[in-house]
Amino acid sequence: MRWIPFLFAAACFAQPYDVVINGGRVMDPESGLDAVRHIGIRGGKIAALSAAALRGTRVIDARGLVVSPGFIDLHAHGQNLENQRYQVMDGVTTALELEIGAYDVEAWHKQREGKRLIHSGVSVGHVQSRMKVFADPAWGKGLVPSGVAARRAATEEEITLLKRAVENGLQKGAVGVGFGIQYTPAASRWEILEMFRVAGRFRAPVFVHVRHMGPTEPDAMNALEEVIAASAVTGAPLHVVHITSSGLTQAGKLLATIAEAKSRGMDVTTECYPYNAAMTELRSAMFDPGWEKVLGISYDKIEWTATGERLTEATFRKYRSQEGMVIMHMIPDAVVEQAIASPLTMIASDGEITNGRGHPRGAGTFSRVLGHYSRERGILPLMDAIRKMTLMPAKRVESIAPQMKGKGRVKVGADADLTLFDAATVRDRATFREPALPSAGIVHVLVGGVPVVADGKLVENVFPGKAVRGVTSAAP
Repeated sequence: MRWIPFLFAAACFAQPYDVVINGGRVMDPESGLDAVRHIGIRGGKIAALSAAALRGTRVIDARGLVVSPGFIDLHAHGQNLENQRYQVMDGVTTALELEIGAYDVEAWHKQREGKRLIHSGVSVGHVQSRMKVFADPAWGKGLVPSGVAARRAATEEEITLLKRAVENGLQKGAVGVGFGIQYTPAASRWEILEMFRVAGRFRAPVFVHVRHMGPTEPDAMNALEEVIAASAVTGAPLHVVHITSSGLTQAGKLLATIAEAKSRGMDVTTECYPYNAAMTELRSAMFDPGWEKVLGISYDKIEWTATGERLTEATFRKYRSQEGMVIMHMIPDAVVEQAIASPLTMIASDGEITNGRGHPRGAGTFSRVLGHYSRERGILPLMDAIRKMTLMPAKRVESIAPQMKGKGRVKVGADADLTLFDAATVRDRATFREPALPSAGIVHVLVGGVPVVADGKLVENVFPGKAVRGVTSAAP
């Protein structure tokens, strides 16, 4: 009995945690925990999850707030500090560029060393590699090709160079292989299959913008069948990006096909963003002749992001010769709701904002799901919404990037990447007129235990983000 007071005193005067989050509603999609808890953070990790209050050097009062794993965006083209500031105000703690990716993965990471507000990583991109190998006019200037890399078939020698580029990227820490097949329509099915073969040999997931869009033959189903077949042949895990803008009115059929593939044991996943409009580069192959029939829209549904104007035939021709983005108002609201409600989909923004101009998805994706679709529309329960933003994306990439096993969860030993929000008020504020408006209701955000948003405001001059790198080895 003499030891009890001693042990109690030792516990009371134990070293305080670096940061303590007291009294929040902790929601962990892995364990299903949904209860008031107190979190102790030490050395960038969650060190305690307690029913009793804890002592810390810094204490955050989380009463009335949800404490969630930090949101993980698998499809974020905006990878500079401007975009990370929008992302973190939307609760994002990890943003990965996995669709278009990079040609030189090592250089991509070196450019961001010591400048990360949040964690970031990149795939090795087939599109970017094609732009480099083909010396496309847009190489080094844009995400997708504007010339020869889009519209010329590769020789066998060039396919060999592309395979080497993909292999080198995986060896340098790429988080999978990225494809934008619709932007490189001249790439043969054999060429794409060869790239899948490299990914399969390294057991690396592929992140694919499929070859065709919508219901016009050759349609989105044809395109999905191409990549499901390539995945089956090579063993490369498959992730289909933005199912809504690729599928349009066929999105439900694509989701049903993915579900069936999964039921047969295939490793296939997908994602969506919560908006009824897409965005891309106007000079891309997507707008080659025939685009109106494919997209199901005309000039008046295309918005030049630099000015917000809707296009005419004359302004379409004018701007097509320039470098710039357009928003395409073309996704039915019912399709967006169906995809968000589906248990198959993760939430990913596909976002990029430049000098305050772009698509609101770059600043409001995650808060829009929480506020509009979960709270107001009742499309999915709050825990399901959180799961789609945290655990599901973490699990999609943790086989190639083991550090992601510590993200997307609230548990002892996990990384202290946490988002605290007010479930009653969280909402997106970004609009097509003002796409850079920060979200409301995101109160605190911590990256590796370091506050980067405090009381709803950005914390300046902190860069706790780390590189997310793939770890691969080729099968014999």
